[in-house]
Amino acid sequence: MAAAAAADERKGVDTVVIDVGDVLVVTDLFVITHGNNARQVRAITEGVEESLKAAGGPPPLRIEGADDRQWVLLDYGPFVVHVFDAERRDLYQLERLWGDCPLLDWRAAAGV
Repeated sequence: MAAAAAADERKGVDTVVIDVGDVLVVTDLFVITHGNNARQVRAITEGVEESLKAAGGPPPLRIEGADDRQWVLLDYGPFVVHVFDAERRDLYQLERLWGDCPLLDWRAAAGV
């Protein structure tokens, strides 16, 4: 939930948290958001990392896509943060792909 709040603070658009734990064994939650340009994607990604580190959380186990900033994946193990540019988010539509999984109210959980 802290990752979603951090993305939102950096102007992440339409941030959602999906509980995929019942259908995936590799992670429990997907945090999905997007930025309107590469600079914003970078800012969101850095904001999530900084916020979680400041809260005493672990660093990501793996980061993919940081160079081209079209779809950055931050793998924290129990949760994965997907930061898209608007075009890629529309193209891949992860929310639709995982539409059978419950959405979590991250705002209430994060106290936002």
